[in-house]
This record gives sequence, C-alpha cells and structure tokens, in this order.
Amino acid sequence: MIKKVIISGGGTGGHIFPAIAIADELKRRNPNVEILFVGAEGKMEMEKVPAAGYTIKGLPIVGFKRKFALSNFILPFKIIGSLLKARKIVKEFNPEVAVGVGGYASGPLLKSATMKKVPSMVQEQNSFPGKTNKILSKSVQKICVAYDGLERFFPQEKIVLTGNPTRRDMVMIDGKKGEAYKFYDFDPAIKTVLVIGGSLGARTLNESVIAKLDQLKLSGIQVLWQCGKLYNERLTEELKNTDLGAIKKVQFIDRMDLAYAMADVVISRAGAISVSELCLVKKPTILIPSPNVAEDHQTKNAMALVEKGAAILVKDVEAIDRMVPAVLELLDDSAKCKELSTNIEKLGRPMATESIVDELEKLIS
Repeated sequence: MIKKVIISGGGTGGHIFPAIAIADELKRRNPNVEILFVGAEGKMEMEKVPAAGYTIKGLPIVGFKRKFALSNFILPFKIIGSLLKARKIVKEFNPEVAVGVGGYASGPLLKSATMKKVPSMVQEQNSFPGKTNKILSKSVQKICVAYDGLERFFPQEKIVLTGNPTRRDMVMIDGKKGEAYKFYDFDPAIKTVLVIGGSLGARTLNESVIAKLDQLKLSGIQVLWQCGKLYNERLTEELKNTDLGAIKKVQFIDRMDLAYAMADVVISRAGAISVSELCLVKKPTILIPSPNVAEDHQTKNAMALVEKGAAILVKDVEAIDRMVPAVLELLDDSAKCKELSTNIEKLGRPMATESIVDELEKLIS
C-alpha cells in the first residue's frame, strides 16, 4: 500500500490532467494516501490542482525562450532556486515514490528525489520526448510511455508501454447522447462537429472557423466550438453583431464527456492527451497539429494515427483553407467515418491509468 507520493509537472492541461488522473487512481486504491503536487509558480497547475482537491507547492522555475528574451539571463538562478526548494520539499515530505509527468517543475523535483534515493518514474505522453524527460530517464527507475519506438530515446529496460492516463469522467460517453443534446441545446437530428483547440485555445482553429463561417452556417450542421481562454474575449467582441446560427462558441467545455458523446466528427490539435482521449471515445477525427511546440511533437503524435488510417491530418498552414471543407467532406462520407472510428478504437488504452499505478506499486515493493 502506497502512503506518500509526490507528483510533479504541469504548464499545460496536457501535463496537469494526466497527473490528476494518476492521483485519483492512487486515492481510489488507497483512500488514506498523502499526495503532494509540485508545479511551477504562476502556471495553470497552481489553480487546477487545488480545484481537483489536492495540495500543491510551486517552484520558481521557468522555461528557456527560444527567441532572445531577458528572462533567459535569470534562468540559471531560477533553476538553482528551484533545485534548492525541491530538495527541501522532498526532505520534508519524505515520499515513498515520485512521479514526473513533464513540464518545467518535473526536472528539479525528480532530480532532487533521485538524489535522495526516492524510487522515481517518468510518464512520457508524447511520441517524441522532451529534453527534460530524456535527461531524467538516466536516473529514474521506470518510464511509462504511450507510443512504441521510444527505446531510441530511453533505456529500453526501463520502458513500460502503458498508454496515457486519461480522466475517466471525460471518456465515459456511452448512453449520454440524449443528455448531451439537451445540455448544449442542440438538435439530435442534425450532424454535430466538435472543435477543440485546448484549454487556452488555438489561433489557427479559431481563424479557420471564422474564415468559413458562412459555409458552415449554410451546410446545415451544428458546431460546438471551444475557442479557449486566450481568445474568448476578443472573439466575443469581434462576433457580437454576427449571427452564428447553429454554431455555439464557448471559452471552455466543462462537460467534455457530453461534447464527445454528441460529436459526429471532432477537429482537434494533436496534444498527447487529446489524442489518447480521442482513441477512447472512438470518434472520426481531423487533427491539426500545432507547429509551436518543442520538437514538433504534435505532428509526430498525429502521424502515429494517420499512418494507421485512424485520423485525417490537415497541416496548420493549410487549415484556414482546408479545415472546414475537410470536415464537410468527411461528414458526407459515412464509410470513411466508420473506417476512422474502427481504426482509432484499436489504438485506445482504456486501462492506462491503472497500469501506471501498478508500476508505481511495483517500484516501492
């Protein structure tokens, strides 16, 4: 039985929500377990983790800016300060095991944990790992991955193919279609498209909707469009005098399970957790990878599905012209929709979270 666990990482929902999924499974198995999260000060984990019912401490760590920025000059001091604080946190909390899920904070925390001989694990969500996890892979005992072929980057004897942890409540959609149409006030007789660009939003996806707004309205479909926190205010002002018809714009989708349940086609970025969720909900999917991520890992995530006939890829630079025509074409091709659903289902790993916690239990036994 695990009694004390530290989970570190964050920066984006793609790191935070898997971490919370792991914590929830630990709590389900061990109701008295103590779980401490460690994140980066000022990042979204400092809000989302307490909202999920867990304690979090922040490190002053920041990322390296690829373009010239004054913040890069203070980065060494931030790293040193974060290592010292992480070392103190590990010493005071005295965990039995530590988990890093990616993001700025996982580097200093797992480095401190392994120096204290705390059994440690990295959970790598992407098909192409980031630099932090590559470095940490040398000192942790276990690396849980979601894609084949990562022995190119990690010691093969440490790798366990588990899949990505997903929020159980997000992907349990069976029998929820009727509730979903009522919740979003949509017509069950009309085909529905779900557009999701992540919790912060995706500029290209938003611009692609606006560019073909008239075409979407005339197509006779309905659209649930998550525009994201970064863009909602500007888009609300821009569209205040525009009749959106059957297109519903929201800043954030709180009931993603219902959104997935009623969607006939999903348009999404190709973040690792989004891809993992899509494999579990088995929806025909158009992926538009973000070009603004390290090592272009979203394109690699997308291609892992496209090469198996499990999704359609539209490049970011082509999305404004191609996104809406591609989704309308797909909606008219029921055979293609069925093929995509069948193939994406084969890639789902519904027991990923449980498998990761199994590996944690093995580490301390």
